[in-house]
Amino acid sequence: MSDEEIADEPEVVEEVERAPPIAGIGTLVFGKWDSSEVTCEDPGLAPYVNLDTVGTPHSGGRHANAWMGKAKLSVVERFINGLMRTGRNGGKKQYAAKAFEEALDVIHDRTGENPLQALVDAITHAAPMEEVTRIKFGAVSQPKAVDSAPSRRLDIAIRNLCKGSVEATYKTTKTLKDGIINELMKAKDGDVASYAVGKKEEVQRIAASAR
Repeated sequence: MSDEEIADEPEVVEEVERAPPIAGIGTLVFGKWDSSEVTCEDPGLAPYVNLDTVGTPHSGGRHANAWMGKAKLSVVERFINGLMRTGRNGGKKQYAAKAFEEALDVIHDRTGENPLQALVDAITHAAPMEEVTRIKFGAVSQPKAVDSAPSRRLDIAIRNLCKGSVEATYKTTKTLKDGIINELMKAKDGDVASYAVGKKEEVQRIAASAR
């Protein structure tokens, strides 16, 4: 076979089968839910919604005394911390984390979607756009509507969602898991029956009248 005939033959490239990428250790919340596929519809909140976590969301309070250390915590851990802040659940982080994990499983069974997306949607619908402050002119003070900072919007949304979840268990047979499911399922759709969404609408209504 001449050199010209060898040059005319097409090169055969062997295709090497590559294994599908495997999620690294600690990239899944509770070892089940991938936070990388979650999106935030609110462009103002999106940079502040932190979903970086390592397995079980428990940082041991290493960011507690740091300036704006809460920004380094995932919203999952901040939600769990909010559930145990006061009342009969005070200090019971393992109980709060277990209830939240079970609630995510139930939400997934009902919606068929990533339950972390439901959490982010609930935060988006529960975050107020504006609030009311009081401005003093001499001896007279009057209410004035002001825009809420994105970090404060996130704080208020998580606080009210947690408060609504816990208060749903008062004077009833509902468990904390049931309260979380009830609050997140309503808030993710923007239903005013949700405690957090109702509070947001109330604050914004007052702010609109104080413009």
